[in-house]
Amino acid sequence: MAYVGILSPRPPAAVGTLSYVYLRRRAAAPDSTIPMLLKVLPERIAAKRFNVRRRPISALLAGVGAGGPVLQDAGATALVIAGGYALVSTFDNLTRRNIIEQNLSRKLVHILSGLLFLASWPIFSTSTVARYFASLVPSMNCLRLVIHGLSLVPDEGLIKSVTREGKPEELLRGPLFYVLVLILCAIVFWRESPIGMVSLAMMCGGDGIADIMGRRFGALKIPYNQQKSWAGSISMFLFGFLVSISILYYFSAFGYIKLEGVWTLERVALISLVATVVESLPITETVDDNISVPLASMMAAFLVFGH
Repeated sequence: MAYVGILSPRPPAAVGTLSYVYLRRRAAAPDSTIPMLLKVLPERIAAKRFNVRRRPISALLAGVGAGGPVLQDAGATALVIAGGYALVSTFDNLTRRNIIEQNLSRKLVHILSGLLFLASWPIFSTSTVARYFASLVPSMNCLRLVIHGLSLVPDEGLIKSVTREGKPEELLRGPLFYVLVLILCAIVFWRESPIGMVSLAMMCGGDGIADIMGRRFGALKIPYNQQKSWAGSISMFLFGFLVSISILYYFSAFGYIKLEGVWTLERVALISLVATVVESLPITETVDDNISVPLASMMAAFLVFGH
């Protein structure tokens, strides 16, 4: 069985005075979800409305993946691992050839790796262990960061791609926190909750863009934190909001969640604002952005979405 999440702006009578409710209903689970990537998404986009309910991806396929969900999940895991390795290797080569600068390479990896991991979730099966297979991808990266961060095995390419100053020990801070959040969101929230989706969108898209824009157009600093700029914070709010909505719309296309137009937009905007304010605070030396931003987003999303 699979669970399909519904975001509703009006609570049932039993809920009382709460202003929101997050419902779940059971739907029959198929053996595979892969062909829907090619079929459902274009049809869903063509509908052009948030509140058009599509049949869940689980109800539209049958008989696909003769090897069973375990084989499908193993294959999906291998595919995502290969894609992640190719992504990091590509930016490593671009950095070594001086085609792009190290800081830009680091932030592009920060933005793309998490969002591509999130976007890969529909290719996993609807079995209860699918989320654990998916979590193997950031778990392997976590192990890699620890090995190279402790200098047990050198990897100059990895260090240049994801660190600020090119020091191995940096791998044990921001990059490690980053993959731990990916693991947390995959296991705890998965495809049934918008909380993990929005949290990763704000950490990857919002925070990543904030650094890029702040470095280039950040002459005007925020009064209470001279390390942050108005350009960075405004960019984080806007891009975090747009990426979050895009991700939610993406998962709604497969029937995992249902969006209710303006209601969803308002709540995502509120989450983006909370995450942006937290990112702008002068606490970076104490709490890394890869911890503060996703946690703030999770708490805000829990308050407005419910689960």
